[in-house]
Amino acid sequence: MAIKINQQLQARDFLPLVDRLMELSATKIAAIERTWEPSNGTPVFTVEGRYATRGWTEWTQGFRYGSAVLQYEITGEKRFLELGREETVRRMSAHVTHVGVHDHGFNNVSTYGNLLRLMREGTLAENASERDFYELALKASGAVQAARWTDTADGGGFVYSFNGPHSLFVDTVRSLRSLALAHGLGQRLWAEGDREISLLDRLAQHARETARYSVYYGEGRDVWDVRGRTAHESVFNVRDGNFRCPNSQQGYSPYSTWTRGLAWAICGFAEQLEFLDSLSTEERASCDGNELGATMRRAAEATADFYLKNSCADGIPIWDTGAPGTARMGDYLARDSEPFNEWEPMDSSAAAIAAQGLLRLGNWLERNDGRNESFTRYRQAGLTVARSLFSEPYLSTDPEHQGLILHSVYHRPNGWDYIPAGRRVPCGESSMWGDYHARELALMIWREARGRSPYRFFDSLGS
Repeated sequence: MAIKINQQLQARDFLPLVDRLMELSATKIAAIERTWEPSNGTPVFTVEGRYATRGWTEWTQGFRYGSAVLQYEITGEKRFLELGREETVRRMSAHVTHVGVHDHGFNNVSTYGNLLRLMREGTLAENASERDFYELALKASGAVQAARWTDTADGGGFVYSFNGPHSLFVDTVRSLRSLALAHGLGQRLWAEGDREISLLDRLAQHARETARYSVYYGEGRDVWDVRGRTAHESVFNVRDGNFRCPNSQQGYSPYSTWTRGLAWAICGFAEQLEFLDSLSTEERASCDGNELGATMRRAAEATADFYLKNSCADGIPIWDTGAPGTARMGDYLARDSEPFNEWEPMDSSAAAIAAQGLLRLGNWLERNDGRNESFTRYRQAGLTVARSLFSEPYLSTDPEHQGLILHSVYHRPNGWDYIPAGRRVPCGESSMWGDYHARELALMIWREARGRSPYRFFDSLGS
């Protein structure tokens, strides 16, 4: 079975849900700021309802302060603008020049990018020096991200993950936002001998390699080649640039689908299709935009279709489609998700990311290929998932719980997720990325319901 799509939902139906979500969100943001000790690092996920830190890299700090900026955008409460702006200036500069991660699109576009976008849109008062500050941060971030590069034997290349030059993560397709903004602001990467490198070219190459190696198309690549599934990591020989094998860091196996990685692909490709449409004729020609668009569309549609087929009836997926406990769960895809089941955790953060991608893909197809009725299916599926997330048991209504969206999973293989007493699998907890993307999803729907222009990251560049 698969998601049961509600074909009647419309954006305006969500205004009461968004109001309630943001009312709860305000208390969560305030609680974190009141209790968090900065010396502990960055909040990542909750343990017994309180945010804690644990991770491979500091990849969630931008979601923390970006959430405050989104809170201000929807509610107009200036205390959240002050929080997001002041903490971005005070604490985010190290992320701009962080040479050890693939996460620039998460940390820096969520903070500097959102603040610049609000100024471009007129929500923030024009301030030339403040605007220049945000632009410089985004230029540097994009160049630093693009410098983290591995060439491949097929003539392409990719931004490699924190695992090292051999490692292409499917996650990073959404971090391409940092390259996109830096390119749009006129930035170039200079290498040895003052060799100029186009950030748009690197964005395009990375997108192609992700579509080729991270996404499957049912063409017999291996025994488990099912159309639309994704591999978390693709491993390359760094000496000759040849692809060697799929792998997984946070999923169950290289040959099953970790659904948050799947969600990053849906959202990342859909978002880059939107960005591609914003380029000039010359820019599109420079990156072979017609071919790139076809490649990204193919990947976006395949991954979206796989998500729809492998989510529960309410649109929430299990954390990994091949997780061994699913064999004990019966036909769980025919039912609404059961976050308190005894065998495998759901992942609401994957749903929040995927829902945004489904909406973006549906809207993009409507603009670019209105004859293809699949745009309605993707769009309504995104709204269906959003309704599930913005309601209990996924919406966190307990004022003592610091998370906004419950039943998120971080790293199941490492056992990092909290398992409540009397339970066998993680449940009842939240993540900084899940909460942030729920707020982004709410912003998308809220803007549409109010007749505003769509929320797009590259509106930071202006018209």
